[in-house]
Amino acid sequence: QVQLVESGGGLVQPGGSLRLSCAASGFTFTIYTMRWFRQAPGKERDLVADITSSGGSTNYADSVKGRFTISRDDAKKTVYLQMNSLKPEDTALYYCNAYRLGSPRYWGQGTQVTVSS
Repeated sequence: QVQLVESGGGLVQPGGSLRLSCAASGFTFTIYTMRWFRQAPGKERDLVADITSSGGSTNYADSVKGRFTISRDDAKKTVYLQMNSLKPEDTALYYCNAYRLGSPRYWGQGTQVTVSS
């Protein structure tokens, strides 16, 4: 059974930090590109960051460059999103996604991040 379980969300003040985690099971984690998406109320789900299967390449949305860092630990089958200098506009439900061309895509259930004073 495939599972992606996100954790680490919460309420944080502007300028603060959070670290999201996504624990994977039920598929070959090491061959998948891992992605973080987010969706704010009334808006589309947007790609925030991704990391290739080897971990050698990362990409970020312009809105988070320099503030967020994606990483992965293949031994733990976990992908992380370190979020620093958080802004109110970062408030959203954050989803973990596993992607590989020609294979099924997997989604987690999401973890809420709220940035507010």
